[in-house]
Amino acid sequence: MIVWDEPTYFYLFGLLVLAALVFFWHQWWQVKTQKAFSKWGDLDRLSPGRSGLKVRLKALVFALIVSCLVIALVNPKAGIARKKVQREGIDLVFAIDVSKSMLCEDVAPNRLDRAKHLVEQITQQLAGDRIGIIAYAAWAVPQLPITTDYGAAQLFLSSINTDMISSQGTALGEAIELASGYFIAEDPTSKVLLLISDGEDHEGIDVAEAVAQAKEAGVRIFTVGVGTEKGGPIPIKERGITQQLKKDENGEVVITRRNELLLKDLAEQAGGQYYAFDQTETVVNALMEDLGQLDKTTFAAEEFSDFEDQFGWFVGIGLILMMLDVLLLERKTPWWQKLKLFEPNKNA
Repeated sequence: MIVWDEPTYFYLFGLLVLAALVFFWHQWWQVKTQKAFSKWGDLDRLSPGRSGLKVRLKALVFALIVSCLVIALVNPKAGIARKKVQREGIDLVFAIDVSKSMLCEDVAPNRLDRAKHLVEQITQQLAGDRIGIIAYAAWAVPQLPITTDYGAAQLFLSSINTDMISSQGTALGEAIELASGYFIAEDPTSKVLLLISDGEDHEGIDVAEAVAQAKEAGVRIFTVGVGTEKGGPIPIKERGITQQLKKDENGEVVITRRNELLLKDLAEQAGGQYYAFDQTETVVNALMEDLGQLDKTTFAAEEFSDFEDQFGWFVGIGLILMMLDVLLLERKTPWWQKLKLFEPNKNA
């Protein structure tokens, strides 16, 4: 398997095509001018060492040099080894609230961005743990299944937004139910669900029932309350500019507040811990300390491909071709002329 490290450099091949067009135009112009100056046979007598083949050969070598250097910049990586890796840790699923109330800017830049930043910071602190991601509003949707690929987690995390679920609300029960299905029931690994929400607009599946099912499956639930108790309005933006504030049926501006009581109660019922998200570093440190006290399990061995850089091969080939280009002169080679392979046999 081959992957490209910097595929954007492929556009440089466009310059190679342009150079080829210039070369062919120059060859055409040269032949046209020479024919106007004298007959083709006269040119051979005036310049007996001239070699049209060598000119084209040097152009081909130049094209190969550029191609090698471009591919070296792209840096192909090949999976040339397989190895077994044993990991020790816990299973951690992030459930992120993507309801419109998460757009409130009572914490900068807004609640959702702060939540995503928190997940990113936690992920950077993990080592060997498996993680998954769920987004939820009026219902819950899976984003990333349980994996040890933290790079994929960052990619999926960046795509989460409040427009991915059209209906509004905060279906905590559905998020808990979906997350419980993420974990392998018979796996002895410590199972943790981290709910990140402002706790607003609770609806959907009964939370108490979902929590009871999660506890039965061995899932502990930690909650993080995003926002402030004072709260703030929900801006409605277009192209990053606030057009208006969200209003209720009576035309009053909606003020959304962090429902700390609900999130605390949920964490207590599920044998977890509640964290008020005021400072990212404080929450991350407290959470990592609590997670560190959980029993860690050695996961079943998994196979990973080791991708190694291959650009060195193309740099080396390019350097060899450069030396060949220097040694390759545009005049005919004397020893080749002596062979007279293409001259007619006068004795025939």
